[in-house]
Amino acid sequence: MMMYFYISMSFFCGIWVFSSNRKHLLITLLSLEFIVLILYTILYIYLKLFNYELYFSMVFLTFSVCEGALGLSILVSMIRSYGSDFFNAYSMLQC
Repeated sequence: MMMYFYISMSFFCGIWVFSSNRKHLLITLLSLEFIVLILYTILYIYLKLFNYELYFSMVFLTFSVCEGALGLSILVSMIRSYGSDFFNAYSMLQC
């Protein structure tokens, strides 16, 4: 029972960091990856609990790796074009 509490607390901590930090793109991407890892843990526990096959967990990991690579490529291209990963440096992203 305590394991579910720790998993849910870590998930909400990841959501909180993602929604509260708006300065750096890198920290936002890291919090997204943290949330994906927690979701993978929840999926793995659910699939093992009901004795399902673990093929869907591999599909989920494949999509999460693609999401991480896409985020890093966007980060690298923004740093090359603007010089930093601050959101304040981008004139097109300011509201």
